[in-house]
Amino acid sequence: MSHLDLAESRPRLFIPPLGRLYAGFAQPASWLALRLVVGGALALEGWPKIVAPLAQTGFVESIGFHPGWLWSPLLAAMQFFGGIAIALGLFTRPIALANAVMLAITYWFHVTHPYGDAFLTPAGIEALGAAGQTLFTPAGLARLADGGAGFLAQVQDKANMLSAIWTVATLVFAGYGGGPLSLDRLLVKREF
Repeated sequence: MSHLDLAESRPRLFIPPLGRLYAGFAQPASWLALRLVVGGALALEGWPKIVAPLAQTGFVESIGFHPGWLWSPLLAAMQFFGGIAIALGLFTRPIALANAVMLAITYWFHVTHPYGDAFLTPAGIEALGAAGQTLFTPAGLARLADGGAGFLAQVQDKANMLSAIWTVATLVFAGYGGGPLSLDRLLVKREF
C-alpha cells in the first residue's frame, strides 16, 4: 500500500504559472504560519501550568489519571514544550500526536462536563437586580439578566470549538509532519 503523496495529487491550476508561487512560497509559508499559531497557542496555554506544575493534580485525578502528581506536570510540559516544538517543527509528528491525544481528552471533558445552567447563584441574581445599576454597564446587565446562562453557553461553545480545532490541527501535524520550513527537514533532515 503506498502513502499519499501530495505532489502527485495536485490539481491542474486555472493559472498554471502560479504553481511555482504556490509550491515555492504560499504552501510552505502557510504551513509555517499554522504551526506557529497552533504551537504558540499551546505554549501560551501551557505556561501557567509550567509555573504551577502541580496545580492540576486534583483535576487530572478526577478524570481518571492517577497519580495526579505525575500526570499534572507531565501534561504541563507536553503542552508548553510540545507547543514550542510544534511551532519550530521539531519532532513534529510524535509531539503533535501526543498533544492531539491530550486535546481529544480535553474536548471529551468539555462536552461531558458542561459549565452549568447559570453563571450567577439566585443570591447573585438578586444582588444584580438591587445594585446592578451601580456595579455593571447596561451591556453587562443585559448579558447577566438570565443569570449568565447565555454568557456561559457562549463560553462552553468556545471551549468545545477550540478543543476540537486544536485536536484536528495537531492530528494534521501528526499525519503530515512539520512541512518544508520545519527544523525536522531543515536541520535534522528526517521526519518520524
